[in-house]
Amino acid sequence: MEAIAAPPAYTRARAAVRYDEVARTLVHALKYQDRTDLAPPMGRWMARAGQELLGEADMLVPVPLHWRRGWSRRYNQSGALARVIEGESRVNLRGDVLRRIRATEQQVGLSRPQRASNVQGAFKVADESQSEVQGRRVIVIDDVLTSGATVDACARALLRAKAAQVDVLVFARVVDSPRPPI
Repeated sequence: MEAIAAPPAYTRARAAVRYDEVARTLVHALKYQDRTDLAPPMGRWMARAGQELLGEADMLVPVPLHWRRGWSRRYNQSGALARVIEGESRVNLRGDVLRRIRATEQQVGLSRPQRASNVQGAFKVADESQSEVQGRRVIVIDDVLTSGATVDACARALLRAKAAQVDVLVFARVVDSPRPPI
């Protein structure tokens, strides 16, 4: 019901896997333990899962890190995944189009409303990239889709720059377990 009341800015989302303990281990190793060797297989799985989206896309845009977080982490895991997807799909990667203009706290442990508030206004299409985004079908690349707040904020920034459509491709998606019948 929540998605109907407040639909996301992006059109479609695809994930390679469901976020479980195995997916969590892979994502955390890539993101926090410098296991960049995991990006190629993870990116290939994403490319397979997102074939329909990739067949219609004009560009791939990874979720950007704020420069401070990028400096401390040394690389952007979404960018690493996007490079693999670019090689698999031949859709151009544009890592310079979207910028994180405001540092945000990590989303881990935040509620759905806190996550949305945390990333609100955090992303902007670079002024010099506005014309490249206009009229294009863009796929936002990220590692995990939890509440959707981060990719939604990215999609809103891209749509403000007049992207024709924004879709999302992630490695893993958190799926709430169904509620037991009352």
